[in-house]
Amino acid sequence: MPCRQPRGCRLPACRIPGVPPPARPGACVPCETEFVLFGSAKRQMIEADDALPGRPAYSYRVPETHEVLGTPLQGPWPEGTQVLYVAMGCFWGAERIFWQLPGVVTTAAGYMGGFTPHPTYEEVCTGRTGHTEAVLVAFDPTAISAELLMATFWENHDPTQGNRQGNDVGTQYRSAVYWTTADQEAAARGTREAFQGVLREHGHGDISTELRPASEAGTFYYAEAYHQQYLHKNPGGYCNHGPNGMSCPIGIVRQDQLPAQKDVLPPH
Repeated sequence: MPCRQPRGCRLPACRIPGVPPPARPGACVPCETEFVLFGSAKRQMIEADDALPGRPAYSYRVPETHEVLGTPLQGPWPEGTQVLYVAMGCFWGAERIFWQLPGVVTTAAGYMGGFTPHPTYEEVCTGRTGHTEAVLVAFDPTAISAELLMATFWENHDPTQGNRQGNDVGTQYRSAVYWTTADQEAAARGTREAFQGVLREHGHGDISTELRPASEAGTFYYAEAYHQQYLHKNPGGYCNHGPNGMSCPIGIVRQDQLPAQKDVLPPH
């Protein structure tokens, strides 16, 4: 089966028989043959009973230190540090957006919101783990607000695309926010309402972003070492993120002004 992706394969070694490795390993998006192999199941959220079994521990070593910030990737972090998890398509570009923000202590690429314990990247790519590619954002709330983090999130991807982000298609690329504090929840819901209005003004559809407490979304599993701070180590690597041209109003919605809402589950 020939590889149909002109930019090569995003895996460190192609798993498709007969396909030569890419010229620059890890430089590009998953090839189209992956969609042929796994079919339309990647576009629908898998049921827990059908998820891959996974394993009891990581099958790879997680780095200790952030390549750019020099801070612990897995903690411990300074007292008062908060953690917010966001998903907005490929985690390479998403992570870079957040590590550049003043007040961010560390960031990490990983998998969250699924069923398979300690999944590998290859497993997540099948759509059979239920995870989305997520970014852990550890930040100092006295230096940067959750509201500003959320505005950055909305303004740098298309949150209306469901189980895809641009050319990256599948449940593992769905947009999501998983909060760990009440203030983060208020910021997520408030900015969502504000940005939905902006989207409608520009003729766009409804936001499909999954909104849930991190406690419900489940464990954040750190991705393999080569994914961590990928675009720092590979400046010319694949990235489909950038400003979407719309500004998210912040500082205009208080928690007591928000309408009653239920958590928004993953799109099907």
